Amino acid sequence: MVDYHAANNQSSAGGVQTYMEQENDWDRDLLLDPAWEKQQRKTFTAWCNSHLRKAGTQIENIEEDFRDGLKLMLLLEVISGERLPKPERGKMRVHKINNVNKALDFIASKGVKLVSIGAEEIVDGNTKMTLGMIWTIILRFAIQDISVEETSAKEGLLLWCQRKTAPYKNVNVQNFHISWKDGLAFNALIHRHRPDLINYDGLRKDDPVTNLNNAFEVAEKYLDIPKMLDAEDIVGTLRPDEKAIMTYVSCFYHAFSGAQKAETAANRICKVLAVNQENEQMMEDYEKLASDLLEWIRRTIPWLENRTQEKTVNDMQAKQEDFRDYRCVHKPPKVQEKCQLEISFNTLQTKLRLSNRPAFMPSEGRMVSDINGAWHTLEGAEKGYEEWILSEIRRLERLEHLAEKFHQKAAIHESWTDGKEAMLTQKDYETSTLSEVKALLRKHEAFESDLAAHQDRVEQIAAIAQELNELDYYDSASVNARCQKICDQWDVLGAFTQSRKESLERTEKQLESIDELYLEYAKRAAPFNNWMEGAMEDLQDMFIVHNIDEIQGLIAAHEQFKSTLAEANKEREAIQAIQAEVQKIAQSNGIKLSGANPYTTITPESIDNKWEKAMDMVPQRDTALQGELNKQNSNDTLRAKFATQANTVGAYIQAKMEEIGRISIEMNGTLEDQLTSLKEYQQNIVSYTPEINTLEGYHQLIQEALIFDNQYTPYTMEHLRVGWEQLLTTIARTINEVENQILTRDAKGISQEQLYEYRASFNHFDKKRSGQMVSDDFRALLISTGNSLGDSEFARIMGIVDPNGSGAVTFQAFIDFMSRETTDTDTADQVIASFKILAADKNFITADELRRELPPDQAEYCIARMAPYTGPDAITGALDYMSFSTALYGESDL
Repeated sequence: MVDYHAANNQSSAGGVQTYMEQENDWDRDLLLDPAWEKQQRKTFTAWCNSHLRKAGTQIENIEEDFRDGLKLMLLLEVISGERLPKPERGKMRVHKINNVNKALDFIASKGVKLVSIGAEEIVDGNTKMTLGMIWTIILRFAIQDISVEETSAKEGLLLWCQRKTAPYKNVNVQNFHISWKDGLAFNALIHRHRPDLINYDGLRKDDPVTNLNNAFEVAEKYLDIPKMLDAEDIVGTLRPDEKAIMTYVSCFYHAFSGAQKAETAANRICKVLAVNQENEQMMEDYEKLASDLLEWIRRTIPWLENRTQEKTVNDMQAKQEDFRDYRCVHKPPKVQEKCQLEISFNTLQTKLRLSNRPAFMPSEGRMVSDINGAWHTLEGAEKGYEEWILSEIRRLERLEHLAEKFHQKAAIHESWTDGKEAMLTQKDYETSTLSEVKALLRKHEAFESDLAAHQDRVEQIAAIAQELNELDYYDSASVNARCQKICDQWDVLGAFTQSRKESLERTEKQLESIDELYLEYAKRAAPFNNWMEGAMEDLQDMFIVHNIDEIQGLIAAHEQFKSTLAEANKEREAIQAIQAEVQKIAQSNGIKLSGANPYTTITPESIDNKWEKAMDMVPQRDTALQGELNKQNSNDTLRAKFATQANTVGAYIQAKMEEIGRISIEMNGTLEDQLTSLKEYQQNIVSYTPEINTLEGYHQLIQEALIFDNQYTPYTMEHLRVGWEQLLTTIARTINEVENQILTRDAKGISQEQLYEYRASFNHFDKKRSGQMVSDDFRALLISTGNSLGDSEFARIMGIVDPNGSGAVTFQAFIDFMSRETTDTDTADQVIASFKILAADKNFITADELRRELPPDQAEYCIARMAPYTGPDAITGALDYMSFSTALYGESDL
């Protein structure tokens, strides 16, 4: 007899040689129990036949059929999948012993202790030794590899049974003997995995034979588990044989292990499909949001580029109000949508990287860069539209001022020319006396002087009309017609004046000289009267100014005008003295005056009246100029208020932008702490919004006051709006980066300490503290982490972390690379292997199999996207799961 115990100690080591040592000690006393021996013989025989039938044979008597060692060696080859030494075919006892020894040697090579079992006893047909040997084989090849939560063999099998039967009433598996007598445990195992085969609620605890027969028959018919025991043997024994029950139960474990693998495979596929479905939904959401935003920009830009001119300042101010409403009401939500679009795009790309999927490429024209380009065009159109509105308001103000001035001067001129043609064409000198003719001649000379004085007004009227044409005044046609009428009339007056002068000069020699005093009066009164009319025009002239310097210039000119009034008054008194002298001479000489001064229509009363009117206009002009000065002072105060607020807001925005840059590099604590701090920081920045609104209020007041410049600040409202939007976008983007880091950490299983180490290493080599580094610094960083890099390997890594070839590596890209290098991820091969399990090792899968193994929505998802399988073994309805799996990871198209 060979003692395999010593041989095992020499050939085995570690945990293999000590597995289930308590089970290796074959209890000879127990084998003396005939009931147990019967159960073991029946169970072990059925177990052996369940494997031998794969080789096309079986045994009838376990102690007789293994005596020559041939079927014993065949059994070991079937259950191990290995080839044993060639058996000896002789019929002699020595040949049989050698064959059995070869089998026992093979068992010993697998780390099994065969204590007191020798080849001679097996060849002699020793029932107890044969059963002991078969039990040892069952332990090694059917039970040893069972492992549940770090427990193995008997304990693992028992724990598996307890877990599977835990939900069932009247089942309490504590061992492998009496816990199975009522048959409910066998039925519970089957029902747990195949509820369609067992009506568990219809079983009764007090009918164990029916229960056991039901379980054994169902297992044999549907699970390919041969019937190894009779119900009567188990029920009729006080304590069923533990080894027989363990052998039977192990067959159930191995029968259902395939279903467990299928469940695991289905779970893996569900996980992959869930990630894919979520990513597709995010892609659809991004495409819709991008399309809506681009469509809004497309519809808004033509409105901003519309340069249809209005006729009045009020109409243009209405456009300005519409533009202000667009800025304050319609645009802010779109700024938020643009920011959310960038955040969604970054989050989607991070999820795709984490799930080992190809990067998302939006449809043509909907890239983030395309949206930024369209947004830049929109802001350019905004700036141009605002500048055009302000310039149009200035232009229309100028036009209204010039038009009013034109009509005022034209009215004065037309009033002056009224009746002049009739006067110049009359023939009164033909019937006049000599003195009357001379008077007419002198009067005509005075008229010429008056005509020359009005030449300047005519030129002013023409110049104003020309400027109105150049500024595209909407009513230029009527202005041009009136101007042309004035010019034509002026030419006629000139011709008539010249003709009358010649007529008077022809008769001058025949007439007596005209009273010199009348003539002198007329000559001095006409220019003085013209000066007064000009002064009255100036005093009534409208003015428009934009700053204090301009109004102070007008005030200075007015003061200069007032300083000449004393001298003008002396001239007025001198003119009035001439008229008084005329009256004095007439009275002293008894001369009857025939009426008004023949040389002029300007009477002393008209001069005095105009003088009084002019003197009344002077304080009115003072009041108007002072009012404008007060307005400009108020505007200057408004400029200062806006400048103070703008300088404060501008400095705040600049400081916060610099602070965000430092925070994103120098943040400490867990990522959740960093995220909380950043959100609090974001809320602090958002709380500054009232200051922005205050500044907007000042800006609106400035626009309403038509203030176009501000020397107190370098900031414009547009500049500050852009800075504020950039500040909000930057903090939102920083928060999104930390959220993506959390997503990366959770998905890849990166510890907080690893993230700290990555951040510390990155910051150490980020010399500029910019949050990104050039390729040379990144190479140094990789070397510091223990990577030995050649040029080709470094080029490969740069292609991963910098796919766009920008030459810079961000911290997020560095984390993605390190997590990809240090963690496990799902691959296309793993998904293919999972589908292969569900397909029972076929190269294709059917729709029914998908619906049976996967949840309904994910099964239909696969069926809709899998192409028909066209391999040589294809059947009707076969689907190609291989190309589908590779397409999930971007390796080919569906």
